[in-house]
This record gives sequence, C-alpha cells and structure tokens, in this order.
Amino acid sequence: MKYQKKFDKSRTQCLICPRNCILNEGQEGFCYVRKNIGGQIILTSYGYNTGLAIDPIEKKPLYHFYPQSSVLSFGTVGCNMGCQFCQNWQTTKTRIDVQFLNKTSPEEIVALAKKHNCKSVAFTYNDPVIFFEYAVDTAKLCRKEGIKTIAVTSGFINREPAKEFFNYMDAANIDLKGFSEKFYKKNCLAKLQPVLDTIKYVKNETCCLLELTTMLIEGENDSDEEITNECRWILNNLGDCTPLHLSAFFPRYKFENRKATSFSTLLRAYNTAVNAGLKYVYTGNLTNQETSSTYCKNCKKPVIVRNGYQLVEYNLNNGICIHCNTPCDGEF
Repeated sequence: MKYQKKFDKSRTQCLICPRNCILNEGQEGFCYVRKNIGGQIILTSYGYNTGLAIDPIEKKPLYHFYPQSSVLSFGTVGCNMGCQFCQNWQTTKTRIDVQFLNKTSPEEIVALAKKHNCKSVAFTYNDPVIFFEYAVDTAKLCRKEGIKTIAVTSGFINREPAKEFFNYMDAANIDLKGFSEKFYKKNCLAKLQPVLDTIKYVKNETCCLLELTTMLIEGENDSDEEITNECRWILNNLGDCTPLHLSAFFPRYKFENRKATSFSTLLRAYNTAVNAGLKYVYTGNLTNQETSSTYCKNCKKPVIVRNGYQLVEYNLNNGICIHCNTPCDGEF
C-alpha cells in the first residue's frame, strides 16, 4: 500500500493527509475509516457509499464545468477535518458501521453513470481524500469510459497523494473554509496552509478545473478584512478567473445554536470579491439571479443566467460570449 510508513511491528503511519496519524495495530485514524490492520493502512469503507444520487452539476457547486449536465454523486463516511459546523455531520462525524451501507463497486458506479446518461461522477458528501483508493479506482474506470470525474473536497491532503488523486480528477471544488490559521485551528481542528498548498497545486500544476467555495459564518470568517485577504491571495496565486462561491451557513452539529448566514452578509462579501477584481463570483445556496449568474469578463453582459440550479438564459456559443466573442473560462 502507498502513502504509509511502517515504524515497527505494531505502528504504521498514514501519509494521506497532513494529520499523518501514527496508528497501532487495530487503531483507526482521525477520519475513523483508515485503520492499521496487520501493519497496513486499510480503507475500511472501500466500496461502501452514502447518498447515491443524480444531481445537476450546479449543485456541487460547479458553474464552469458543462452547465446543466447530470452528475452521479456519492460519498462514504468519516472525514479528516474536524469542522464544528459540518453540514453533513450525520455521515462525517457519526460513527456508522459500513456494513449497514450500500455496497457499490467502482465498476457498478460507472455502469450506473452510463445507464442514467451522467456526464460525470462526483466524489462528495464527505471528503474523498479519506476514501482515496475507492475514489481513484472509480476515477480510472470513468476515464476509460469517457466519463468525467469531480472531487468536492477540503483539500487537506499531502502533496504526494495529491499528485495521484488530482491526476484522475477533471474538476474540483475545494472548500476554502476561511482565511486564517486561527479559524482553521479553532473551528476545523486543522491547518490552513496545507489547503492553500493544495489549491495552488491544482490550479497551477494540473489539468483539473478548479472552483472554490467559502461558507460564511457570521462572526467567524465573514469580516471584510478576511474576505479581502482571501481575494487578494486568489488574485496573486490563482488569477482573477478562478470562480469563487460564497455560500450560507445553516445551524448544524456543534454550531446548531448559531445564526444562519443572512443574504446581506453574502452580498457584502460578493461585492468585496467583485471589487477586488475576481471575474466570477457567486452566492451559491441562497437563490438570487443577479449574484448567481455568470458575466462576460470583457463586456460584462450575462452569459449564463441562473435561477437556483436552473439555467434561465445561456449566451455562450462553444464557450464564447455571443455579445463580444470573448471566451468564458471553463469547460462548456
């Protein structure tokens, strides 16, 4: 098995993510699905899944990757992040015996995608970093069949496994949960820098299309200063054409007593990002046609008008603005 280091007869280190858990025989990592069995790190959730569903691609969210196409989505259980506000905590934080889950092989996933005319398969609901082997094996088969693959991830992965992982992904939405080490340490039990390193790697060294999402929690990561710093970092490291989705938090898990994010907070952040110079900014999960639409980076006219996950207007011809003939960044 790759991405592990054996210390002695009883201890083996998992090298998939920056936690680098050192596990005794029979011990599980932070994610609870990677386990030392016989001196090898084994993915105990391989082949077991939750949430097999057909979604519009916009739900991932991906707005610049084959709009309105269908995607077969699935995840497993567990997570290597410790987000106190997790929106999917029932599967990521609750210990679930995988024996009670559906079991679907990579071959069966591909067959389902073909049967339902899905252009892509998305590894989502929980972080595919921790079900690395299951995701990569499925992605390899998808590629052979001409099916695109999508990772919805927090990007908390070590560099070497990231090289293999993103080599088999055609698109990714990476959750940039905030823009301070303090926020990551306090609310995610993790570190920001490895996530930034992953984002830069995907954008600058792979062919994987990248979009970012930041879920805003009022009083935690929504200050003008933090959003401005995030936008400056994106501009300096990724370029102004990297799509940024600003989404609303809803009370969940250990933040169940917190206030849901207001649209005014999203709008303030949206305007900050647009004024900073980002060309493609969206307010994702609170429906607003104006702030969910894509505008031509040259003439500023709407090229994709959205109402929720539905396309209302489509003004691209082979990915080119019909008003001024400027290409829109993405895959169309």
